Amino acid sequence: MNRSIKRHARQFAFRLDNLRQWLNATIAFGFLSVLKLFPADPAIRFSDRFARLVGPLTPRHKLVLHNLALAYPEKPESERREIATASWGHIGRLAAEYVFLDQLFDYAPERVEPGRIEVSGIDEFMELHDHKRPFIVFTAHTGNFELLAVVGATFGLNVTSLFRPPNNPYVAEKIIDFRKERMGKLVPSHAGSSFALARQLERGGGVGILVDQKFRKGLPTKFFGKDVKTNPLLAKLVRQFDCDVFPARCIRLPNNRFRLELEPKITLPRNERGVVDIQQTAHLLNEKVETWVRQYPEQWLWYHDRWDRRRNS
Repeated sequence: MNRSIKRHARQFAFRLDNLRQWLNATIAFGFLSVLKLFPADPAIRFSDRFARLVGPLTPRHKLVLHNLALAYPEKPESERREIATASWGHIGRLAAEYVFLDQLFDYAPERVEPGRIEVSGIDEFMELHDHKRPFIVFTAHTGNFELLAVVGATFGLNVTSLFRPPNNPYVAEKIIDFRKERMGKLVPSHAGSSFALARQLERGGGVGILVDQKFRKGLPTKFFGKDVKTNPLLAKLVRQFDCDVFPARCIRLPNNRFRLELEPKITLPRNERGVVDIQQTAHLLNEKVETWVRQYPEQWLWYHDRWDRRRNS
C-alpha cells in the first residue's frame, strides 16, 4: 500500500513539475511573441529595463550577488549590486535578441557601410575558411555569444558547436529549432557529445565550445582566484587531433550594436614530453575568460553556479 502511494506521489510530482515547466515556457514565449509586434530597438530596450526590474526579485539574484562577491571582494557592495542589475538587463536583451536575430545580424563580408555587427579578426576568419586542418573556436557567455555561430555560418565555416540545452524541455525544443536554422551543426552536451566532436575534427572540420560552465567532474582549477571545476574536453581534443585553437567573443556596443572578435590562435602549454598539458590548458582557458569578464563584467551571465555555491558557502 505504501509503495503504491509513493509511486502515485512521484507521478503526481512529475506531472506537476512538467506543468510548471510548460507554464514557464508558455509565459516566456508569449512575452517574446508580444515583443515581436514592435520594432527591434524599442523592444530590446524595454526587455532590458524589464529584466532590470524583475531579475533582482528572483531567487537567482542571490546567486548573482554571491558570485560577484567571490569575483570582486575588493569592490563595494553598492558597485556589485550595480553590476548585478546591469547583468539582468543584458539577460533581458539576450532574450529579446533571439526574436530579432534575423534583423540584427546584418553583417556581410562585402558590406562597405557599418551596420549593427562589426567583426574584428577578418584575417583569422578567412584563415579558418581555408583551413585544411581541424580547429577549435572557444568562447564564453559574454555579450550575445549566439552571434558567433551565426557569423561562422556567414563565412561558410564547417563548424559543429557544442551547446547545453536549457533544463526546461519546452524551451529547449524551441531554442534548438531556432539555432539549427541559423547556426550550422549543433551537438547537445551529453554523454556521447565528445564522440560527435571528435568525428568532426577527424574529418578536418571545426568545433565551437563554451568553456565557462561548471562541470562537476572537471579538473580543479582557479577562476577569479577561487576554486572551480573546468571541463578538460578542449584540451583532450587538442591532444588527440593536434588542432589549432582560437579564442572568440561577442561584445555588446551602444545602440544595440555588437562587435564579434576572433583572436589569433593561441599556443597551449605542453608538458616535458611535448604533449598538451590538460591541467595547464584548463587554467589558460579560465584566465582568458576572466580577462574578458573583467573588461565587461555586466555582459557575463553571473547567474550560472560557476563556483558551486554549496561548496563555497
